[in-house]
Amino acid sequence: MTSDRREFLGTSLGIAAAVTSHSCGLTAATQANAAEMPSRDGLRTEASGDFGRLIHREPRAVAQPVSSAEVASLLRLAGSEGLKVAARGQGHSIYGRSLSEDGIVIDMNRLKSIRELRADRIVVEAGATWKSVLDATLAQGLTPPVLTNYLGLSVGGTLAVGGIGGASSRHGMQTDNVLELDVVIGDGRELTCSAESNPTAFDAVRAGLGQCGIITRATLRLERAPERVRRFQLFYLGLTELMADQRRVLAEERFDQLQGAILPDGASGWRYQLDGAVYYSGDRPPDDAALLKRLSDSRSAAVITDLTYGEDAAAFAKFEALLRSKGQWSTPKPWLLTFLPGRNAEQIAREILAGLTEADVGPFGRITCYPMQTRACRTPLLRLPDESVVFPFNVIRMPASNDAAAAERMVTQNRALYDRIRRAGGVQYPVGAFTMSHGDWRDHFGSIWPRFSEIKQRLDPANLLTPGYRIFQD
Repeated sequence: MTSDRREFLGTSLGIAAAVTSHSCGLTAATQANAAEMPSRDGLRTEASGDFGRLIHREPRAVAQPVSSAEVASLLRLAGSEGLKVAARGQGHSIYGRSLSEDGIVIDMNRLKSIRELRADRIVVEAGATWKSVLDATLAQGLTPPVLTNYLGLSVGGTLAVGGIGGASSRHGMQTDNVLELDVVIGDGRELTCSAESNPTAFDAVRAGLGQCGIITRATLRLERAPERVRRFQLFYLGLTELMADQRRVLAEERFDQLQGAILPDGASGWRYQLDGAVYYSGDRPPDDAALLKRLSDSRSAAVITDLTYGEDAAAFAKFEALLRSKGQWSTPKPWLLTFLPGRNAEQIAREILAGLTEADVGPFGRITCYPMQTRACRTPLLRLPDESVVFPFNVIRMPASNDAAAAERMVTQNRALYDRIRRAGGVQYPVGAFTMSHGDWRDHFGSIWPRFSEIKQRLDPANLLTPGYRIFQD
């Protein structure tokens, strides 16, 4: 038996060391963890679905490696067996992107260590969550420049798609704040890559949708964390007023974070919200009057809160708890995530809103809509409209029940909305719930498609990686 096959049996089937009298070539760490692993059937069942609860694809095996070398062994074995491979962090994909039907799912949850922390960087394994990263850095008064609203996502998972947050206008995507990556490419080779070393792999893996390599370790840029956050929730009577004020505060850089939402509001239709935050340290908060000057919100409805930076970053956990208490965390997630061009964002948003109802979004759903500057976004494979200002526009549907037919109608509607947005010059943030053909992906990547395709052939010649996207399948 080859060493690759021994490591595969030990790490992916998960129970070899626990039920046999020999180690089958397992590392010491894997042997120690094996007894704690779920059953083989339990692993496969969990890896057959994802957070979206829309797609089900059962893998042949699930791997739980504890090192980059074991990931490399798994990929070499997969290549010899012709098996597709998908890496799975926290399982928060929403349309089967982290699934691999009759293939191998690599569960990254045992690769979650914080390896090194310095004044300007942190080295973490790809299975670590952003919450664990922030917990470690805040203890030293530091933070990554861009955090996702939900900190329960894995580092490797968000770096594979881009990673957007409220501070992206200032600092770009999370992929723009990576200094170095350790990756295993499709042919099983381990590489360390950065802007200076193996830059082709570095650019192909960041926001590369898992097509060219599996991230196993990341070195992330850090900055000094503010002590406190002053957060402003402002409400508007209409879309025009909301977007005008969003553009104003963006241009004037009034806020360190800027987001916004359109919320279902019963019989009255929609409620429009601007969400801005200012960082500060010390005992003197920012001047509210100056920050809100000349804005046209319904001032009496404004909600102003003041939290520590850590409390503010973790605020989504309260919403998660609410959704869990209402049974909404486990319902299907037929979400649509896009970027609208700044020049016609209001027109597109207005047309889409006219065709949506509260039932299309759900009682706890929302549409996020806000402007961001693109000048800090430098990740080559991240697709944005070619404008200085774009609007993330996301239909975050939370269906009231597990009605499969209703969820499927929403997925069909997503496709129609995406086609409309594409015709108007927008692009998708490629984590949404609808089917994309090979031709659709060529259109999505546009002028960089030939280069992306050529690098894919070089780094993953057998086309093993992340089959859920179906990017390179005709």
